[in-house]
Amino acid sequence: MELPVLKIDGSESGKKVVLDDNIFGIEPNDHAIYLDVIQYLANQRQGTSKTKERPEVSYSTKKQGRQKGGGGARHGSLKSNIYVGGGRVFGPKPRSYRKKLNKKLKQLARFSALSYKAKENAIIFLEPFMMEAPKTKEFMGILSAVKAGSRKVLLVLPENSDNVYLSSRNLPEVKVISVDEINTYAIMNANSLILVDGVQDILASRIK
Repeated sequence: MELPVLKIDGSESGKKVVLDDNIFGIEPNDHAIYLDVIQYLANQRQGTSKTKERPEVSYSTKKQGRQKGGGGARHGSLKSNIYVGGGRVFGPKPRSYRKKLNKKLKQLARFSALSYKAKENAIIFLEPFMMEAPKTKEFMGILSAVKAGSRKVLLVLPENSDNVYLSSRNLPEVKVISVDEINTYAIMNANSLILVDGVQDILASRIK
């Protein structure tokens, strides 16, 4: 597949990019995508949820009533879970939700996601550009010029650019990342994928 490289004003620069079939033209592996997305979402979890159990609740340890003859069940502490404010039984404890995947499987998942976007004609190539200062309005003008849409746009840069990132920070439907941060979840979650020219070469150099 061959795609034109656009300028930031939306016109064609005259350069065309031939997509590597090893990256953008493979048969997508849905299960690899599933595993990689599950890992990504699991790794975002902090795992810091914690509730107090009976030994941790601060209450008097005085027995609530006599053991027998009270006409009801025996009770020994206000810390019991049957009382309001008592300790919780089997509550959540801090834990790690992190999962591990092999590098080749993660690469297969990313290339499968990119291949899906190529089949959907959802990839736009943009020539490298710089922003002298963070300007959200100027950044929105670029997105409008290249017809990327306004919902779920992913812009992938060859390297980090603070001004481009800061220009997009107030746009909830736009995400800017570098090629080092590209992941399956971000690709699949985007409606439009904008690749700055040069990203495809970096991806091709990392094929193992």
